[in-house]
Amino acid sequence: MSLDDLTEDIEAQYADLGDELDIELDRETRNELAMLSVALEPEETDELLRRGIHMLFQTAVDTGNLDFHLRSQYDVTYDEYLSGMTFEEMTGGQFPQPQQNDDRRYQF
Repeated sequence: MSLDDLTEDIEAQYADLGDELDIELDRETRNELAMLSVALEPEETDELLRRGIHMLFQTAVDTGNLDFHLRSQYDVTYDEYLSGMTFEEMTGGQFPQPQQNDDRRYQF
């Protein structure tokens, strides 16, 4: 898969989510959501869902977990997705730089 495949999949998933998300909560999740609602007092419970997704996403980016999964499934990283081009495209396929035989720097 490629960067274009990833972009298409994200756009399709975003469209599928729509304006509402209907989910069933298990007992543990319902209890945790109730605790967070009481402690953080959001205007709506949906706000906690948004915050939770932001935190999970940021953690996945910070730990490299997102890059690991993107690399294994699409052969790209999150940075490549953001820039719209692969690392090879950015560097012209020249990374790492070819070793230069520059013996002159050691001559006196």
